[in-house]
Amino acid sequence: MSSISAYIAVYKCILYQAGIGISANTFLFLSHIPSILLNHRPKPTDLTTCHLALVHITLLTTMLFLHSPDLFESLNVWNDFKCKALFYINRVMKGLSIFTTCLMNIIQAITISPSSSWLAQFKYKCTHFIFYLFFFIWLVCLSFSTTTLFHTVASSNETQTNLMAITKYCSFSPIMPGIMGLMFTLTTSRDVFLVGVMLLSSAYMVILLLRHQRRSQHLHSTSLSPRSSPEKRATQTILLLVSFFVVMYWVDFIISSTSLIKWTYDSVIVGVQSIVVHVYATVSPLVLISSDKRIFIVLHNISWKMF
Repeated sequence: MSSISAYIAVYKCILYQAGIGISANTFLFLSHIPSILLNHRPKPTDLTTCHLALVHITLLTTMLFLHSPDLFESLNVWNDFKCKALFYINRVMKGLSIFTTCLMNIIQAITISPSSSWLAQFKYKCTHFIFYLFFFIWLVCLSFSTTTLFHTVASSNETQTNLMAITKYCSFSPIMPGIMGLMFTLTTSRDVFLVGVMLLSSAYMVILLLRHQRRSQHLHSTSLSPRSSPEKRATQTILLLVSFFVVMYWVDFIISSTSLIKWTYDSVIVGVQSIVVHVYATVSPLVLISSDKRIFIVLHNISWKMF
């Protein structure tokens, strides 16, 4: 397969991925809006799900604009401004995605924790503090991504060997090694910390599920069967999402680190990396939708009224 045909195949995958992801996240977002608006105290899980869906809609939209020449040119502003704005928003949304996934994992661990656990005291405080947490993570992600505004530039027609092209219209300019090393260390430390928190809370939830299953088997009670527990289904969904996120994160980390070290650009590799980076944003709403019985009940009622 030639490089041109490989790039076309990758480009089509990006378009399909963005279309499916934006549609699924939009449906997930809209399906949770009624439960938030109608409840006086909305569940923290509904709030985090809506926030994650909204983040992923924005993330996939920026990816679509960056990799589609027609959409990029449709924005009637300077190319340099478009590159800076789109890459900055995309970087902020990536940070919000990992923060929100981590927050969702922690909230689920708090939700299923027994009343004797020290985490139980946070069950009724999650809704009150969730908006403060959203404000905090937005502030952190906006701050951590500011360097993108300085080293993202529009590609010129002239040959510039010091620039690394990322898309047809946008490039990265070199950064001072000290600043690049500092930002890389801070960002990596942040992400490794969040992934570590995800793994610890996931391990805690697995232990709780195993204890619940052993207790249920010991009592031989169908009413206590973990299979019929909504909490267990929700926990299994979160664990699946976290596992998938961690795998995709490290694959992206390896590809990104290799590209930065070599300071080289290949359109096919960049396209594949973009698919890997955004595959979680595409898959996560499908998993959340398939595991939420409330959505199926609403769809069933709508279809029953229509037919």
